[in-house]
Amino acid sequence: MTRVLSVLVFVFMSFAGAAQTAPETSLKPVAREIGAGTELSLLADIRPLARPAIREAGLIQQHTKKIETGADPGFQRVLAHQMGMNSRAFAALSPQATWFSTRPSLRPRSLVEKAMAQRRARARGAVCGDPDIQGETVGYVPGRISACGIQDGVRVKSVSGIPLSQGAVLDCRTAKALKKWVVKGMKPTIGTTGGGVSQIKVAAHYACRTRNNQPGAKVSEHGKGRAIDISGFRLRNGTEVTLLKDWNRRDTGAVLREMHGRACGIFGTVLGPDSDRFHKDHFHFDTARYRSGAICR
Repeated sequence: MTRVLSVLVFVFMSFAGAAQTAPETSLKPVAREIGAGTELSLLADIRPLARPAIREAGLIQQHTKKIETGADPGFQRVLAHQMGMNSRAFAALSPQATWFSTRPSLRPRSLVEKAMAQRRARARGAVCGDPDIQGETVGYVPGRISACGIQDGVRVKSVSGIPLSQGAVLDCRTAKALKKWVVKGMKPTIGTTGGGVSQIKVAAHYACRTRNNQPGAKVSEHGKGRAIDISGFRLRNGTEVTLLKDWNRRDTGAVLREMHGRACGIFGTVLGPDSDRFHKDHFHFDTARYRSGAICR
């Protein structure tokens, strides 16, 4: 037994000497140092003549606390080696041991490259400086009359990962308001019902026309790229939700009414099926601003 202990002392002192002379290149935080002489007594106690003797004597349980509270990463590595244990087994005994603490494994290179490619694709398709608003830049959109047109138009194809049924030509202020409503109004209201929304049904966007297509009326916000009409949604399970047939239903109607309410304040004008006969089958959202505040009905 004395000879075994002498060999262990020699091994440990060699390791300690190497650790003092080797340059420190580790980026890991240095753990607490254990008291002088503790390494020697701990190694002498743990070094088994046979592995079964450790388990039978319960020395693992006795020394786990010492390992967790005292040893630096290098010493923990030596202890594990001396105990004849792999890192997984040692971590199971000492979950707080810093050298064997659980760390996320590196992602496969193919997965990283795929994620980067998707990120580059989103950046290429981004409009209005927002990767969550995907589409293409249109630029200046002339109108048939002076009150119509868009200075810097974009054609929005999807918002926050939800595709539109048709590309909507808008200005960036309206596109950003649409994204805000999708994130804070539509998605939270639908939740996981039917698997969530897979498509937003767009009934109208830019069009140089008067309000509600009435002769003699003022030019609509649609004619300025500041409005979008939404007639319903498709869910991931294939269900179609439309304002025309679902607004007055007990279940889906409540969801649609909450969506309508959450749009108030995000848009300057929010009109729904209860506002007038022209909006029985869609939401009208526009970013016009009024001195009296938002119109929501």
